[in-house]
Amino acid sequence: MGQLEAEISEAVVKFEREYMGRGPNRTRTYILNDLVIIRLEGVLTPAEQQLAKDAEGVKLLKEVRCNLIEGARDLLASLVKEITGREVVSMHSDISSKVGERIIVLTLK
Repeated sequence: MGQLEAEISEAVVKFEREYMGRGPNRTRTYILNDLVIIRLEGVLTPAEQQLAKDAEGVKLLKEVRCNLIEGARDLLASLVKEITGREVVSMHSDISSKVGERIIVLTLK
């Protein structure tokens, strides 16, 4: 992993701990041209794992996590800009309730 990728991973782990209340078990970041792809493994709390045992719980989990990450979009964008020196154009995110993994994709200017 390159220096920028490592710095982004470290910043995102810190963000997850401070903003979400729990850090991931493992984080990997990949920069491909104008894309930053962040893979966070082991992000679900024990309560979220219980919640995700049925379809309604999965829907609720995804809705809450989506709202939380969207609320932090500007913070994440500024972290990535500070490290890469490039503006963030868009951010996309999804979480797997099955394996407890979140993917965040940012497009850069």
